[in-house]
Amino acid sequence: MNREQKRIQKQKGYYKTHACHDSFTCKVCGRPVVAAGAGSDHRNHCPNCLSSLHVDELPGDRASECGGIMEPIGVWVRKGGEWAIIHRCRRCGKLSSNRAAADDNPMKLMSIAMKPLAEPPFPLERISELTALMGGAGSLEPDSHF
Repeated sequence: MNREQKRIQKQKGYYKTHACHDSFTCKVCGRPVVAAGAGSDHRNHCPNCLSSLHVDELPGDRASECGGIMEPIGVWVRKGGEWAIIHRCRRCGKLSSNRAAADDNPMKLMSIAMKPLAEPPFPLERISELTALMGGAGSLEPDSHF
């Protein structure tokens, strides 16, 4: 790639309308990441550890000066059943959502999806006690009926 092509790619918003075929080394796990296999023209996270870099303010604009590690903290299911990864920047805390790629590590995706169940915000030992307090019907009032 010549200098002129690199300059054009650095223009604001270039990646919004153009495919990104750049390869990079993941800053978290150190593995090489290539665009091939993603199932998309926009590879934006490591398929092994699912981490990314905070380089965009809006998708594809490369306008962020933060540069922090975007850590995968959750997953959600988009309309139509497609999974997306929720990332949070370790440096500034910004949240973003990115499509899961075709070659993403399925075990890592599942471990992120299961984390709220594996680490609930209350002690698991108290589930029966909390259920009894709600009358066993999901309400704190024993005689409440809907």
